[in-house]
Amino acid sequence: MASRAKIARINDNIILIDDAGDSTCYLVTGKKRALLIDTVNGRENLRDIIGELTLLPVTVVNTHGHIDHIYGNVYFEEAHLHPADFKLHDEHFMLPPAKELKRHGLKPCHLVPLEENEVFDLGGVTLEVIPLPGHTAGSVGLLLREHRILFTGDAVNGHLWMQLEESLPIKVLKESLVNLLQNCRSQFDFILTGHGKGLENAAIADELLAGVTGLLEGDRDQDRPYQWFRGADMAHPFGETGEYLIAYNKKRLDLESRLKTP
Repeated sequence: MASRAKIARINDNIILIDDAGDSTCYLVTGKKRALLIDTVNGRENLRDIIGELTLLPVTVVNTHGHIDHIYGNVYFEEAHLHPADFKLHDEHFMLPPAKELKRHGLKPCHLVPLEENEVFDLGGVTLEVIPLPGHTAGSVGLLLREHRILFTGDAVNGHLWMQLEESLPIKVLKESLVNLLQNCRSQFDFILTGHGKGLENAAIADELLAGVTGLLEGDRDQDRPYQWFRGADMAHPFGETGEYLIAYNKKRLDLESRLKTP
């Protein structure tokens, strides 16, 4: 019996699976098929959990190649991932936590290249792949127009990591957000993120773009040190109340934006 997975129904077509507060995946069901967005940490048999929720055939899509979104792939035959994150996926399956999976005879499944703007028709429900490079090169979102929801993985949220070695320049993130808002903003009212507990207002995407723009323009007076498990970087607050943040590496941003380091 699952002990980590906390199940919550968002609506008739969407089920949220929270993996002990570490990361979140989503099961979207149509009339003919189901689609699993991310597979969390692999600490429990996700296939068995999904089997208790639907008898439909399931397609697996990873929003990006980080450990806490792909390790549950080991319970499935294949998963769709943007090719730009294939290398990252392989690197993360070489990290120490993967050794525990291997001890149980579990290994990465076959990867299917995910195409930008690819559409998954589940029968009455469709999800379109939206490229969102920034957090990682292969980060994507999935747009569910029928419910006006965008699944964003870690690419758009109120606590965005851009300080990672594999993160792209901040200006690439800005381009992604501009494209998203110009092409799709009128089609979603809510987002569901890779670490969320429920629906969040899509205004976060608008506020994130404003925050990224300010960061690139040198508006850093309110920035503060940001400690994380690999060291110290910086955090740039954004949003009307400043409760959201973008974590970034100061040296890399200075180089990118050609600002002089004090």
